[in-house]
Amino acid sequence: MMSGGPAVRVSMESQCERQVQEVSLDGLETYVPPLSMSQNLAKLAQRIDFDQSSDSEQESREPWSQPEPEEDEGALKFQPSLWPWDSVRNNLRSALTEMCVLHDVLSVLKDKKYMALDPVSQDPSVTKTPQVFQLISKKKSLATAAQLLLKGAEKLTKSLAENQEQRRQRDFNSELLRLRSQWKLRKVGHKILGDLSYRSAGSLFPHHGTFEVIKNTDIDLDKKVPDNYCPLNVQIPSDLEGSAYIKVSIQKQSADIGDLGTVSLFRRQPKAKPGSQMWHLKLEAAQNVLLCKEIFAQLSREAVQIKSQIPHIVVKNQIISQPFPGLQLSISLCHSTGEKKIQRASPDKSKPDDHLYVLEHNLHQLIREFHKQTLSSVVMPHPASSPFGHKRLRLAGPMAYDKAEISSLQQSEGLLEKIIKQAKHIFLRSRTARTIDSLASRIEDPQIQAHWSNINSVYESSVKVLITSQGYEQICKSIQLQLNIGVEQIRVVHRDGRVITLSHQEQELQDFLLSQMSQHQVHAVQQLAKVMGWHVLSFSNHVGLGPIESIGNASAITVASPSGEHAISVRNGPESGCKVLVQFPRSQAKELLKSDVLQEGRWTHLRGPYREVHWGRMEGRNFVYKMELLMAALTPCP
Repeated sequence: MMSGGPAVRVSMESQCERQVQEVSLDGLETYVPPLSMSQNLAKLAQRIDFDQSSDSEQESREPWSQPEPEEDEGALKFQPSLWPWDSVRNNLRSALTEMCVLHDVLSVLKDKKYMALDPVSQDPSVTKTPQVFQLISKKKSLATAAQLLLKGAEKLTKSLAENQEQRRQRDFNSELLRLRSQWKLRKVGHKILGDLSYRSAGSLFPHHGTFEVIKNTDIDLDKKVPDNYCPLNVQIPSDLEGSAYIKVSIQKQSADIGDLGTVSLFRRQPKAKPGSQMWHLKLEAAQNVLLCKEIFAQLSREAVQIKSQIPHIVVKNQIISQPFPGLQLSISLCHSTGEKKIQRASPDKSKPDDHLYVLEHNLHQLIREFHKQTLSSVVMPHPASSPFGHKRLRLAGPMAYDKAEISSLQQSEGLLEKIIKQAKHIFLRSRTARTIDSLASRIEDPQIQAHWSNINSVYESSVKVLITSQGYEQICKSIQLQLNIGVEQIRVVHRDGRVITLSHQEQELQDFLLSQMSQHQVHAVQQLAKVMGWHVLSFSNHVGLGPIESIGNASAITVASPSGEHAISVRNGPESGCKVLVQFPRSQAKELLKSDVLQEGRWTHLRGPYREVHWGRMEGRNFVYKMELLMAALTPCP
C-alpha cells in the first residue's frame, strides 16, 4: 500500500436498501416507499407501553444514587413480569386503597369526634345594605345582560339580511338565466337589453322592440317575502304596453264613414296561467302588440297602394273594404294600455260579437309566411349565370313572352288581397249554410239535408245536398247535389255530371234549390210508379205549357195503371205548387154525353176526361205517401 502519502479521511455510509413489494411478470420490481417523518414518529410511539403501572415502575427502578449504565435501565424498563398474577395483585391493592379512603371519609362525616362543622359568621354591616343599592346593582346587571343580548340579536339580523341578499342575488341570476333561454339578451354598458322584434325571423317592421331587464328592489327585507315575488322585472316601451288584437268583421255597409274608427272595441284580457312568471306574460303581451301593429301597418300600406274598382278606406285604426255590394269588411287594431278609458254612453244595445277569429288567426299565419319568404330570399344563394327569380321568368327571353305574360308572372298577392278573398269565401259559405237551413226549416216536404265536408281550404269548401221524402229515402235518391263554394261563385255538380255556376247572390241559390225540390216530387212519382207497377207515359223536367213560373220551370209526369184503365197526371212548379189529375175509363164517366159516332162497344174502354184531385184533402204525411195511396186505390184487385 502507499505508506508514504498523507492519510485521507473517507466517510462511508450504509447502502439505503428498501424492501421489494412486488415483482411483475416482466421482471419489474416495485419497492416499498420510505416512511415520512410523521409515519416514523407514529411507528416509534407504538413501541411505548402505556399500560404499565407506576408502582411496578418504582419497584423496578433503582435509586438515583446508584449509577448504572443506560443499557441496564432500558433492559429493566422493557423486562416482562416474572409472576403471571402480578397485574391482578396490583389492581386488588389499588381497589383496597380506594375503599379505605372512602371508609375514612364516611367516618369523618358521621362521627362528630373527628371534625365539627360550624356556620361562618357574617359581617353585620353587609347584611344591613339598603334595598336601593340592591336594585341599582340588579339594574346594572340586567342592563349588561340586555346589552349582550342586543348585540347578539343585531349580529343575527345582519347575518340574516346578508343571507337574504345573497339568496336574492342567486334568484336574480337564475331568473336571468331562464329569461336568456327564452329571449334574446345583450349587455350594453351596465344595462341588460332584450329584443322583442321579429327581425331574426324575417320581419322588416322598423320598430326597435327593445326592453330592459332590471332588478326588483322594491321588497322590504324585514317583512315577509310574498309568494308571487320575482327578483327580476322588465321594462318595455310605452307604446307596447297593454294588450292588442286584430278584429276582423263582416257587416252591413255603414251609412256614415265619419263614424268609423271611433268605436272602442276590446275584449277581456286572458287570465294568467298558474306557475307562469310575470315578466314572461308581460313580454308575450308586448310582442303580440308589436306583431299586431306590424300586421296593421302592412295592411294599411297595401290598402293605399292597391288600385281596385272600389278603393279601400283607412280611417284611424280601421281599414274598410267592400267585398260584395252592400257589405263591408272591417279590419280594426284594438289596443288597450290598461288605463281607464272614458266610454261614451250609447242608446243602442250592445251588439253581438261579430269578430271572425278564423281570419285573425289567418292574418297571423300570413304575416309569418311573409317573414319566412323574406328570410329565405336572403339566405338562399343566387344563381351565378342568371338573375334570381322564377324559372318561367328566366325563360321569358328565349320563349318570347309578351308584356301581358311577363306581368302575370310577376304578380303576387299581398296580405290584404289574400284576407279579402278569405273573407269573401267565409261570407259566401255562411250565407249558403243560412239559405239551406232556412229552406229546411220552412219547407217540410220534401226534406233537404246538408252534409258539410271537413276537408276544406281557405278559398273553397264543399257541401253535399240531399233532397228526400220521409219514409221513402231508399227509392227517392234522384236529387243529389254537390256544392263547391268558392270566393265569388258557387259551382253545382249534379248526380249526372252536369255543372251549373251560380253567383254570390243569395236569391239565385234559393231559387235553384226550390226548383230542385219541385223536380224531386216528379222524380219521386216516377220512382214510385216503377215500384207500384205503373207505366210512365210521359216525363218532362221543363214543361212548356201552362202558366209561366217566375222561379225555374214546372215539371210534369203522366203514369198509367197496370191495366191501363186509369191514368194520373202530375204537374209541379216551384211557385204554383202541385196539381194532380186523374183520368177514368169512359164507362165510368157519368158526365160524358153519348155520341152518335162512337157506337161500338170497344170505344168504351178508352179513358175519359181528366178530373182534378183535391190534394189538400188527401190523407198522408207527405206528397209521396199520398201518391202511393192514390195509386193503390186506382189499382184493381187481382
